[in-house]
Amino acid sequence: MESFDSTKRGLYKILEDVDSGKIQLPDFQRKWVWDDDRIKGIIASVAKSFPIGAVMLLETGNESIRFKTKPIEGVVGADNKKPEMLILDGQQRITSLYQAIISNRVVNTRNSKGYEIKRWYYIDMKKALDPDTDLEEAVFSINENKIITENIGRDIVLDLTTQEKEFQNLMYPVCMVDEYDEWRTRFSEYWDYEREKIKFWNEFEKKIIKSFNGYMLPIIEMKKENPKEAVCQVFEKVNTGGISLTVFELLTASFASEEFDLKEDWEKVKKKFEPYKVLLSTSNTDLIQAVTLFSTYKKRQGLIKQGITENLPAVSAKRKEMLNLTLDNYKNHRDEIVKGFIKASKILVENHIFNARDLPYSTQLVPMAAIIAELENNIENIGNKNKLMRWFWCGVFGELYGSANETRYSLDMTQVVEWILKNGEEPKTIYDANFSPSRLNTLRTRNSAAYKGVYAMLMDDNTKDWLSATKIDHISYFSESIDIHHIFPVSWCGKNNIKRDDFDSIINKTPLSGRTNRIVSGDAPSKYLERLKKHAGVEDEDFNKILISHVVNPEYMYHDDFYGFFNDRKEQILKRIEKAMGKTIPRDQPVLEEEKYYDEFSENEI
Repeated sequence: MESFDSTKRGLYKILEDVDSGKIQLPDFQRKWVWDDDRIKGIIASVAKSFPIGAVMLLETGNESIRFKTKPIEGVVGADNKKPEMLILDGQQRITSLYQAIISNRVVNTRNSKGYEIKRWYYIDMKKALDPDTDLEEAVFSINENKIITENIGRDIVLDLTTQEKEFQNLMYPVCMVDEYDEWRTRFSEYWDYEREKIKFWNEFEKKIIKSFNGYMLPIIEMKKENPKEAVCQVFEKVNTGGISLTVFELLTASFASEEFDLKEDWEKVKKKFEPYKVLLSTSNTDLIQAVTLFSTYKKRQGLIKQGITENLPAVSAKRKEMLNLTLDNYKNHRDEIVKGFIKASKILVENHIFNARDLPYSTQLVPMAAIIAELENNIENIGNKNKLMRWFWCGVFGELYGSANETRYSLDMTQVVEWILKNGEEPKTIYDANFSPSRLNTLRTRNSAAYKGVYAMLMDDNTKDWLSATKIDHISYFSESIDIHHIFPVSWCGKNNIKRDDFDSIINKTPLSGRTNRIVSGDAPSKYLERLKKHAGVEDEDFNKILISHVVNPEYMYHDDFYGFFNDRKEQILKRIEKAMGKTIPRDQPVLEEEKYYDEFSENEI
């Protein structure tokens, strides 16, 4: 007797059985954990009619195998229904497709940082029909409000809050794939049965809709006669956790066929990075991405030098291009990129970013390393270096590198190099960067890139520790255990009814040694400053200069005037940000009630 059957079933039939409760999970299955990127990936795979792997099901009815069961996450009303089949392998795939396609509800998932987000899934119809665009790029997600904004929420980029706006923007909701007749009818009505739009829809239906409707899923069905031990063993063997291979792992396998050990090579690179604390969190994928970005740039520039102007390859660091990276290209450009990363870390140290923890965006190192690799010795020019740092600070204070960076990488690679070497137009990253004065009030933790940026700026070349008067540089930062501390102590602020949102802001923080902070304690500034002066053994004038090096007006400190200090320091910090970005920050911007800010560890508006 065969212990299993192999067959194929239509994807929609499987999802309908999930929705009705005919197909459920054994209770020991872990929770659904796929994030937003993986959901988009599997939707794209189905749209392209690519295989997504077999699903293993167990037939119920064996009295010796009485698992507690549960519906797939997101299914409503099936808790008390007896299933006919249980999923042993394929939960993550089936749940993702069910939630995106069938449930017709916003999907509760996670971003790449693990934070919970709510998403609707769409297909950009124009991109889907563009032969030069990978279909994966056409699948995107949008927040639960179905509105994409930029410029800190002030400008609406895309509004899909009504079906009419979906028609207008040619954005097809994935949750309507199985009900396309209704959507097609209303789409045609909206466009007044315009011939070109009808033709456009027909092409989309043929290419995308039919891919979903005709998709057949390989199914392995374990028969109910199998003993419990066999079922458990199979589950343990086949359920690998749903962890996909990284680009680095895939390239490792690819390069191995050419007798090259990529893992071993990465270990050598890591040793080169070890002396540079800014690079401690740089990953093997960061290296591959930077090499790919640089390689595609050099290829394009090479063709341009030959006089070729049409059908030029794109400068890119997307997954597709990374997977197409050849071993020769990797070998040819790896050393240049490694030097680029190391030089980037040295420049960042010059700008008072001393370790990986205080690096605003680790992602920004990828284009920075590639740009420096192309600039070569030209980066030693102070004017060029200043330009590079202006681009860097605009990325930081514009908070532009939180997510979906590949397109920006490509623009940066070309535009920043052109701007620096040929005095071309300012890069888009500089153009896009905006900073609101009210943002300073909201910067309270290292989770924000802008917070780390301000922290670095508070350590300019003149900043000295309050006790030792030692300049805060690369050496003293570590030897003196420099960290960011409150100026008006938390306990004093609490006793004097200062709002936590205010006293926890970076406006009320500054870099100090651990020893200095212990002397500060929780007293009023007027008290602890006298104590510090006594310990330091300096006159009032010299001590006041040390305070001023921290962008602190001593008068407000001696009078314990928190809000006088707060408003004055805020203005001084804004001036430093303006200088770094090379932009004027309007001081009269209204703070909108609905205004929200996002940091690199939170969901970013897209």
